[in-house]
Amino acid sequence: MLRVEGLNQYYSQSRTLWDIGLTVPAGSLVCLMGRNGVGKTTLLKCIMGLLPIRSGAIRLNDEDISRRPAECRAPLGIGYVPQGRQIFPLLTVEENLRVGLPVRKDRLKQIPEFIYDRFPVLKTMLKRRGGDLSGGQQQQLAIGRALVLQPTLLILDEPTEGIQPNIVHEIGEVIRQLNRDQGMTVLLVEQKLGFARQVADRFCILDKGRAVATGAMAELNDQLVRQYLTV
Repeated sequence: MLRVEGLNQYYSQSRTLWDIGLTVPAGSLVCLMGRNGVGKTTLLKCIMGLLPIRSGAIRLNDEDISRRPAECRAPLGIGYVPQGRQIFPLLTVEENLRVGLPVRKDRLKQIPEFIYDRFPVLKTMLKRRGGDLSGGQQQQLAIGRALVLQPTLLILDEPTEGIQPNIVHEIGEVIRQLNRDQGMTVLLVEQKLGFARQVADRFCILDKGRAVATGAMAELNDQLVRQYLTV
């Protein structure tokens, strides 16, 4: 599904990613892990075309998308939920959700009902402005907006950040359902170790801009946690 090969990225003269390799097989749920500032969000932005790469390749279904502009990546089947949600605060919930409809290949004109099945609270708040929602509701809206695109790959950057525990549980359930029931491939960045172990089947740890460990989630042992994840 998604393969990152030898990716290098710089901010001005400062190198941030060093020969990153990452494989996200179709149907998998991979968690990108690491302490703050190690390059996780930078890598996601590179995948989405929001930051240029210096060298290397990003392949989606064996197609090199490394030089595709950012606006061309969602139509390829990538849904992206950025860190901090970044919903449109002055648009209503319904307007936020409708933003993704033009990208759908089936030309659907209405918001898919399954969005409300996953997040019932959104249906009760369609006419409310996005900025008036709680943090947890905004995160549900951000995920719902990405799902409207009909993605085959869903990328989420810290979906539980600043969210109350009951909503964290709901978001975890939705992510697992999308992966298990719909076969959606998922790549997420997550700091909460318990949540990562609960939802993901594979992990990749970044440290100082390098991928230092990958494997099945069952292989994430105490030594790796102490060395790369404990603050």
